[in-house]
Amino acid sequence: MPDVDTPHGPARVELRRPSAAARGALVLGHGAGGGTGARDLQAAADVALEEGLAVALVEQPYRVAGRKSPAPAAQLDAAWTAVLAQLARSELRALPMVAGGRSSGARVACRTAGAVGAAGVLCLAFPVHLPGRGDDPASSRLPELDAVRVPVLVVQGEADAFGMPPDAPGREVVRLRGTHSLSSDLPGLRDAVRGWLRRTVP
Repeated sequence: MPDVDTPHGPARVELRRPSAAARGALVLGHGAGGGTGARDLQAAADVALEEGLAVALVEQPYRVAGRKSPAPAAQLDAAWTAVLAQLARSELRALPMVAGGRSSGARVACRTAGAVGAAGVLCLAFPVHLPGRGDDPASSRLPELDAVRVPVLVVQGEADAFGMPPDAPGREVVRLRGTHSLSSDLPGLRDAVRGWLRRTVP
């Protein structure tokens, strides 16, 4: 689809549809230093398509503009919210929408879940804290996870230097072998995402 205008420049959306009529949608954002081609994002997208969901992979405006450094959180959130609002009015109209992403994109999805009316949030490699800062409560991003009021799935590498979030009511944490990249156990990731999507978007 064409680029989507946001308050901070155009975002790019790759829209993929299942072979039959979609019963829901999964919208995914990328990490701070990578794009939507990340292997874990692509694996989650493939599973969603197999499960009859449309998939939108969203590239933030700073990457569309060719910048490597991520925009501030408020700008990321505003751009993401604008994209999802446009999708809800057009290509994904009337479909229950699961928001998600990897790393920084997962944080954006958590912070905006209420604003976009997400039916669930899928977090791939949620960065709980900066590497080596696990003992500093001020650096914790857990409040972003705890604030989500819809079902959450976190898929996390057991050796992720960004930490491991705890299970909580409404939040399922699947621990896989590997690190922050989640590339060591893609079959495990696919199984976790598939089961959770079936429960979240019946």
